[in-house]
Amino acid sequence: MSNTEDPLAPLEALPGVAEAVESVRKATDRLYGHRVMRRRSSEVSAEAALRGARGSAALDGADWALEEVRRRSDFGVEGEARTVGAALRVTAEAGQLLDVWRQSPLRVLARLHLVAASGAAPDDTVGRPRLAGEPVDDPAGLGLVLPDADEVSARLDGLAELVAAGSAAPALVMAAVVHGELLSLRPFGSHNGVVARAAERIVLVGSGLDPKAVCPSEVGHAEAGAEAYASGLTGYASGRPDGMSDWIGHCARAVGLGVRESTAVCEAMQRGAA
Repeated sequence: MSNTEDPLAPLEALPGVAEAVESVRKATDRLYGHRVMRRRSSEVSAEAALRGARGSAALDGADWALEEVRRRSDFGVEGEARTVGAALRVTAEAGQLLDVWRQSPLRVLARLHLVAASGAAPDDTVGRPRLAGEPVDDPAGLGLVLPDADEVSARLDGLAELVAAGSAAPALVMAAVVHGELLSLRPFGSHNGVVARAAERIVLVGSGLDPKAVCPSEVGHAEAGAEAYASGLTGYASGRPDGMSDWIGHCARAVGLGVRESTAVCEAMQRGAA
């Protein structure tokens, strides 16, 4: 695909994007070079999934301590427990959908929403984009303008075409666009946040940047805070070059913080503390 055909190519040229991409590449390379990753990468992956799910739930208002998430098994109740349970299920499911993503991203999104919302939303709304007039939950309080159902449908189709066609753009750029587009659209009546963050994870893992899923960007998004998250998404939704570059930079920092988290896990394992 040439640059003239690649809709993401202009984003690579935005100020700060090349530096953000390089910072992520260096950070992931350092983590993958850790001696613990050579022997116990599956354990690091499992821990990253748990911590990523915790971070994703925190952004939707269920900011539980990690040990509480680890200890609990009853996530079917209302409120925060259901939010944490949805994040755990979606994070686990995302790892099973990597092969489907490039062929049918809309099918993957529908599956992720089904896993997140089943039992918590009306059955006829689960696993499908919202229709005209249907309400949309906003647990993160993003406050973005809500596109109508026709615009959602058209832009979802465009996103699916982009994913299926592929891009020469770095994985970070594609992941930031997928995440930003999904939360700008909020295509489902609920659980848009956990679905969007899982889709970002799928892109980072499926692209080969983080093939072992040990760089949980959800951790970084949560650590940066809800205000920074909402601000970054507002920039993306504006469509302005500075807003887009700011969002890509925000996603780069989120991945970097996820790398830091998993590096700490590796260090604890090396010391025999985990």
